[in-house]
Formats: sequence, C-alpha cells, structure tokens
Amino acid sequence: MDKSFEPGTFETRWYARWEADGRFAPSGEGAPYTILLPPPNVTGTLHMGHAFQHTLMDALTRYQRMKGRDTLWQMGSDHAGIATEMVVSRNLAREGRGETRDSLGREGFIEKVWEWKQESGDTIERQMRRMGTSGDWSRSVFTMDEMPSKAVIEAFVRLHEEGLIYRGQRLVNWDPVLKTAISDLEVVSEEEDGHLWSIRYPLAGGLTYEHVERDADGNELSRETRDHLIVATTRPETLLGDVAVMVHPDDPRYAGLVGKSVVLPLTGREIPVIVDGYVERDFGTGVVKVTPAHDFNDYAVGQRHGLPLINLFTPEAALNDSAPEKYRGQDRYEARKAVLADLEAAELLAEDKPHKLMVPRGDRTGQVVEPYLTDQWFVKMDTLGARGLELVENGSIRFVPPNWINTYRHWMENIQDWCISRQLWWGHRIPAWYDEAGGIHVGRDEAEARTKNGLAADVKLTQDTDVLETWFSSALWPFSTMGWPDKAAMDARGFDRYLPSSVLVTGFDIIFFWVARMVMMTDHFTGEVPFRDVYITGLVRDKDGQKMSKSKGNVLDPIDLIDGISTDALVEKRTSGLMQPKMAERIEKATRKEFPDGIPAFGADALRFTFASLATHGRDIKFDLNRCEGYKNFCNKLWNAARFVLGTLPEGATIQRPAQWPQLAFERALLARFDALLTEIDAQFAAYRFDLVSQALYEFVWNEFCDWSIEFAKPYLNPEAGEESAAAASVRHTLLAVLEATLRLAHPLIPFVTEEIWQHVAPRLGLAEGSIMAQPWPAPFATESRTGDLTDIDWLKEAIAKLRSVRSTLGIPPSRRVPLLVDGGDADDAARIARFADALRALARLESIDSLRGDAPPSASAMLGELRLLIPLEGLIDLDAERARLAKEVARVAAEKEKSEAKLARFSDKVPAAVVEQERQRLAEWSVQLDGLKEQQARLG
Repeated sequence: MDKSFEPGTFETRWYARWEADGRFAPSGEGAPYTILLPPPNVTGTLHMGHAFQHTLMDALTRYQRMKGRDTLWQMGSDHAGIATEMVVSRNLAREGRGETRDSLGREGFIEKVWEWKQESGDTIERQMRRMGTSGDWSRSVFTMDEMPSKAVIEAFVRLHEEGLIYRGQRLVNWDPVLKTAISDLEVVSEEEDGHLWSIRYPLAGGLTYEHVERDADGNELSRETRDHLIVATTRPETLLGDVAVMVHPDDPRYAGLVGKSVVLPLTGREIPVIVDGYVERDFGTGVVKVTPAHDFNDYAVGQRHGLPLINLFTPEAALNDSAPEKYRGQDRYEARKAVLADLEAAELLAEDKPHKLMVPRGDRTGQVVEPYLTDQWFVKMDTLGARGLELVENGSIRFVPPNWINTYRHWMENIQDWCISRQLWWGHRIPAWYDEAGGIHVGRDEAEARTKNGLAADVKLTQDTDVLETWFSSALWPFSTMGWPDKAAMDARGFDRYLPSSVLVTGFDIIFFWVARMVMMTDHFTGEVPFRDVYITGLVRDKDGQKMSKSKGNVLDPIDLIDGISTDALVEKRTSGLMQPKMAERIEKATRKEFPDGIPAFGADALRFTFASLATHGRDIKFDLNRCEGYKNFCNKLWNAARFVLGTLPEGATIQRPAQWPQLAFERALLARFDALLTEIDAQFAAYRFDLVSQALYEFVWNEFCDWSIEFAKPYLNPEAGEESAAAASVRHTLLAVLEATLRLAHPLIPFVTEEIWQHVAPRLGLAEGSIMAQPWPAPFATESRTGDLTDIDWLKEAIAKLRSVRSTLGIPPSRRVPLLVDGGDADDAARIARFADALRALARLESIDSLRGDAPPSASAMLGELRLLIPLEGLIDLDAERARLAKEVARVAAEKEKSEAKLARFSDKVPAAVVEQERQRLAEWSVQLDGLKEQQARLG
C-alpha cells in the first residue's frame, strides 16, 4: 500500500474496473432487490440533493448485493419537457445565428433538442459514476426512448378508452412566457409587497340600503345609506371578468341585497349578489368579487352556482376581446394602471393601501403565473385516487419515516383531476387527431384512430400539437422501464421478477406529483404496487440552514468536493450566467471570503460518508464542509490502520488461523464488539438509518479497532519481544481478520477505499482474487468469549485513559516512565491489575506497579471505581514551584468567578435574556476551571 491516502489515485481506476467487469448487473440468483432511480433531468448536472439520495441508494444496493440478493438498480433519465426547451432556446440565442424555436419550426427545433441531448445530456451520468453509483447502466432508460414511449402511448389510449382521460376546459397554472400550463410543483409562491384596492360597485336600478356596522357585542358603531357595495381586490384588472359579487349567508349587513344586482364598474354589465359560505364575513368589507376564469377558488364557486366563465387574457397575459375595447391588447399590468385610473376618474376607487400577498411565480421564468381557462387533457382521479390511498392505508406500501403518510393522505383526500397536457414541442405528443369539424379521435397511431372511428381515407386529420407533461411518463416509470406492454420485452427485462421494486428513495416535495401517481398508474395497469417501501429524505441545505440556490451563491457541486476546485474556478462557476452585476459581485465576494484557498479534494468516499452521517429522519439536512474533512480523516485512519496491520505480517506468507485462537482477552472482546457491530448495522440498514450505520462504523473503526485494539496488540508484535509467540500469531490473525471483515461492512458507504485496501488484505488471508463487491456480507465471528472479557477490557481502557489524563495534566512527556501505586479496590481490581500488568506498563508508560503501603506520598491520583491510582510526584516536577503556581491560578480564577457572580446579582429584569445567559455560561466555565485547579492542588498535598 502507498504510504499516504490519496483517493484521486485509485477511485476512478476502480470504478472503470467494476463497470468493465460487469459488477453492477443483476446476478439472477437470490431473492430480487430492486431500486428505481428517480430519473434526473437531462438538462441538469449532479446537485447536492442528487448526490445525497444517490449515495443512499448505492449503499442499499451494495449492501443487498453482498447479502446475496439479486440486485437491480434501474438507471435512467427524464426528458424534462419545459426545462429542456428552455435550455435549448437559450443555447440558440447564445449562438447568435438568429435561430429561434419558432423560426426552426417544430421538427427543426426537436432535431436541435436531440443534438443537445446527445452532446450534453449524459453529464449527470458521468458525475454519478464519479460518486461510485453501482447501477446497471446497460439497462438505462431515457423517457423518450422507444420502449417507454410505447408505454406512454399505450397508457394514454387505454385510459381514454376506459373514460378516465378526457379533454375539457378548466383553470390551470399558466406561464405567460412559456405559454404552457405548468404543474403546482413548478409554481413558487412567496410573500411580496402589493396593494389592496377597495372599489365601489354601484347597486343596479338606483337601489340603496342602510349599511350598519356593529362591534363584537352587537353594539351599533355606524349607520349610513349606501347605493353601492365595496369590494376589495389585489387584482383590479380582473374585475372586467367578474360575474357576481358574493357575501356570507349569515351576514346581516347584506341580507336584503341577496338576489339583487350591482353594475360592474367600467363595463355597465349587471351581475348578481350571491351568498356562499366561502366568504370570510369578518375579513375586509365581507363582500368579494367572483371571477371564475381567473381564480381557482372563484372557479369552484362558479361551478357551485352555475356562473358563466369570462376569460380576459390571451396566452401572453394581454387582455383579449372579452374586455372592453379600450383595454384590449394591453399587458395585464398596463391594463391594471388603466383600470385604476378610470375607476378613480369615475370616483369608484374607495381606497388604496399597502398589502402583503402571496404571489405565484413560475420557477423557471420568474413570471407571475396566471390561473388560465384553457382546453386541456385531464385524467379523472376520483377512483384512481381512492385506490392509491387504499394501497398505503392497508400497508401494501410503507412510508419511512411513517409520518409522511399524513402528507400523502392529505393530498389524496383532496385530489383533483390531473391536467396532463402541455403546450410544448419536446415530449410525447398526444395521440389524438382532430377532423375539420372538431371531432376528437384517439389511437395508438393515426391509422388506428381512423379504423376505430370508421373514418375514410379522405377525411383530413390533424394531430394534437400538445405533448404530455413529464410527470405522466414518469408515473409509468416502474413498469415502462420493464418493457410493458410488450410481452417479449417484459420477459427479457424481468418484469415479473423485479416489479414491485423494494424501495423508492425520494424527496418529500414530490410525494404527490410522482410517488402517488406511480402508485395509481402501476396498480391500474399491472395490478401490482410499484414499490414496497418509500424512504423520504430531507432537503440538503447549507450549514446555516439556507436552501442552496444560485442566487444565494451557496451552491456546492458534489464533484468539486470530490476532486477539489480553486477559488477562481469556484467564483467563475457560481457567477456564470448571472444577469445582475451586483449579484455577481456579492457572490464573488462571499465566495472568496468563505473559500480563500478553494475547496480541497476530499474524495468520493469522504463525501459519501458525510451524506450517510447526515441521513437522519428529519426534514432538513445542514451540510457542513468541515464534516467532509472529518470523514476524510476517518478514511485516512482506516488506511493507516491497514498499513500498520499489513506491516506486522511476515513478508509474502498467507496468515493461517492458529489452532488456539483467540488467545487474549482483548482479542475476544474485539471479536465480540465486531459481532455486535454487525447486528447493529443490519438493523439500521433495515430501518433506513444511514446516520446510525455510519456512526456505528466510525466508532468501531476509530475507537475500538484503531485507538485500542491496535494499541493492545503492539506489545505482542514488538520485534524486541524476540521469537514469534503463540500470542503474537493469534493477535496478527485477529487484527487481519477483523480488518478484512470491517472493510466489507464499510464497503456500501465507502466503496473505493475499502476496495483498494481489501486488494492488499485479501491475499494475506488466502481469499480468492476479485473484488470486494463480489464478497459475501460478513458473518459473525461467534467465538467463545470468556465471562467478563468485555468488562475486563473496558476496565483496562478506563485505567489507561485515566493514567494518560494524569500524565497529560502534569505535562509528563510520553518517553518518561513513571511508577504507579494502587490503593483500595476489590478482588476483581487486584486480579485485573495482575492480569493486565504488562498492558498497563506498556500503554500507560509505567516503570512499576505496586500496592500502597502506609501513607501516600504527594501524588497525582485518579479514581477507578473504588480503586485509587497514584502517580508519586517526587522527582517528576518541582513540587514547591507547582504549588505556588497553582495557588496563584486558583486566586485568579476565584476572583473571576466572584466578578461573574456579582454581575449576575446586579442584573435587572430589563437585561436581555441573551446577555444573562452568556454571563451564566461564563460563571459555569469559571466554576469548572476552579474545581479542576483545586483538584490538582489536592493531588500535590
């Protein structure tokens, strides 16, 4: 083995070897274990969320592979309709040749998209390989490939034939820049500053009424005669599409006006006054406008009351011909200004005040999303949704952690019909054709559409220009990747063997958009659940808990953490593409301050171990770069331990298991600890507690194996001991066997370093050549341990730790051996001192061990239960000088403690809590220091 741990020298080499040797393919033996990769978009690069989830999926896959399961990690990627169109459109603009999506036309543009996909779409797969992803790349599926495309068309046609897909006019989220419907997941709503305008709606026919306001106790506050109702709105331009005003049925202020009409401002159109329990009578004036074509809640009201729908906007969010002529063609915000000006001129604008409101914006364009009335394709979700909820409620599918079933249940109980069409070109084109009379004909292709509907060859048909949203094809992922509906393909890809999959690892943000839809579609078309477990991960944030985003400048590329990156390169990466110079300047300044020397190369294993350690069952995960450094040190510790163990072995020889093994108590304790570790890791993998897996591994490797067992072993492996002893042979075999088994235990989390070390360790145990990936999961050593071995070794560890602490406190150099006097204790203590005398002398650097007789000399002491450990100080330090120094330090610390106590006593109730708490912490620190110093004084006598 190389002297230093340099992950960059072997990680890529081992991955290439694994892939070339076909290590990732299913074995065809053992019980099947399947994981579906949530298909990343071909537009993207590996981000921290991907890397986090992929690490967990890979750990599960490697673990189950070593357990003898027939593992399949199904790879693939998503065509990502909207995102891909945007990327290719931006690329065309940067090329500067004047080509645009519209100038190329549908076929030309799609050709450009395929070119881009071929050139750059596999970036994320290259990055996944760098992370150590052990999925079967030979089976990788792209959602626009022929096989899944057939599944998409088949699913659409079957659902349409069953009456579960229909075309209708409904409100959708509409992005006026992209000019397409978008899903709720693509809408980001944040609070923004806005206005609340109060507008007078005149009562029709000159009607008036007595408007009375009362307090909570019913006492009259004001009374006036009004000829209007006052309606408050944040979107005055949409009043042109109002079809009613609405009050609460129990509001006495307006009881006499129900069924009457008001004159809609600026239009002269009369609209009714209706009642509905949706109105909050105590909010504002208690009167709200109803605009069913431009508000989702109003749409529901309109459906209940049979109100008409007036769509005011064009696809670009300009006012259309349904608006009064003077406003037509104006952008929605230009129209707002014009409407407000006209209302004010007509003395109908009662009030304008600042108002905080939630504004929905498209996550890709940043533009305000419109609720827009348009013809779209929908899937009926009532029966599908009920079945999808049943499968989770009856335990066919399990959520981990279980609390996420509540989120799933809430969505499924409030499910609406699913809008599946998008006004894009890139994607699965909807298999529907229109005749010249507007008739709709659905088929797997145009020929089938004609045959099914008895259309003559001369009947002109035009295919629907829309495509299916990406979530539709993704909903079929569990079985479209298995060849459905083609029987030959299904048999070839193991449909019956690998469906249902074992677990889906995904984020909480797509429980409804993807998880629920896979449940419904898989059950509907195959009669199976798509997966048995759904493991929901948290969201990776930065160390301060902030969401990682380009605008914040806190994005970390996992590959940069693996291979390292200079400060200049990191700045360039974080600021590239930013349109605002001030933002770029701010991000550059923050980056240079945080990473003045760039990011060092931590290696894939350190990053993977960091992710595993953070994988709690919480909602958010704070990623701190310092943890990568710590886990790189862990890998280095394992590396150096392996070098030590290998360095103790006779050159070239295979280490046989001795006939009498294990011989020593620490060996038996180590083997028992390993068996306990094995049980713990199996249990935590089953519970998806990767954090506890990593914690158990870390503590065993660092503390049990490296810090203690190797130290216990050294006296027996010391060349000065002379001829090889039976104990030395036993110890060598123990260290080597436990090291090899530990490498297998750690392999799922840190595959590269374990493989590299294993290649040096395995031959010394006579194991067959190959890869650690092909080795079975370790079995317990199950050696017979003597009663008390673990307790005895714990006693020995504590004794050595206390003696080392005393030495450190007194500043005794490691090379200096000291005498030890023991006093008190029981028979067990006496037996252990005798049994472990050699270990105590070697590891605590003792020159002698004697029982105390008579009075104790000035000594430094430590208590081990009832046993007192004494190190005489005569000759070690200048006692008088040390006593004087300690007395001076005790006086200083005591004075500081008194100051702190006095300050706390003077604090009044007005002192901020944070200041009081800070002073209390100072007092606690001074108290601890003082107690420690007095203890040292007592040791000196």
